[in-house]
Amino acid sequence: MKIILNQDVANLGEEGDVVIVKDGYARNYLLPTGTAVLYSKANMSLFASRTAAIEKRKIEKRALAASLKEKLDATVITLVVSAGESGKLFGSVTSSMIQDALAQKGIEIERKRIEVATHTIKMVGTYTVRIRLYEDESSEVKLVVESDSMVKARQAEAAKAAAEAAKAAAKAEAVAKAEAAKAEAAAKAEAKTE
Repeated sequence: MKIILNQDVANLGEEGDVVIVKDGYARNYLLPTGTAVLYSKANMSLFASRTAAIEKRKIEKRALAASLKEKLDATVITLVVSAGESGKLFGSVTSSMIQDALAQKGIEIERKRIEVATHTIKMVGTYTVRIRLYEDESSEVKLVVESDSMVKARQAEAAKAAAEAAKAAAKAEAVAKAEAAKAEAAAKAEAKTE
């Protein structure tokens, strides 16, 4: 069946493209959802009158994709999840978890645009996640998956180090006060002898 796309469809085409698809796909999905219209002279003339607006939207989408790519390439996502002693996760990291982490950083991405390289991440480690943007443009985001027990141990270690540093500072302060008191007493004793 020959159709004209009303909007961009992944792996099929962009708004205004004339494509040939299987009848069932067009009849059951593309036409009822308004994603496409049947190919006809009337519909072609309608799209021909809208070509300038369609091209303007494509240019805007390309510019948005380029700016989003710069932001995503510089982004590192850290997910803290439950894992066993061996580093194997209880469950897996999903694209919706990655989408939520990006949303917390102020980057809104559709879940279907996120491609996890190994399809499922089930171990603690560092991964690269590919995000499809517009046309052939894509970005790679660094994903660090950490175990919650590792994070808690690291926080406990940092707290212990901070406590030891505070204890050492307090001891040094006490020693400095004792030295100052000793020096003051020696100065008073010397002043009395004169």
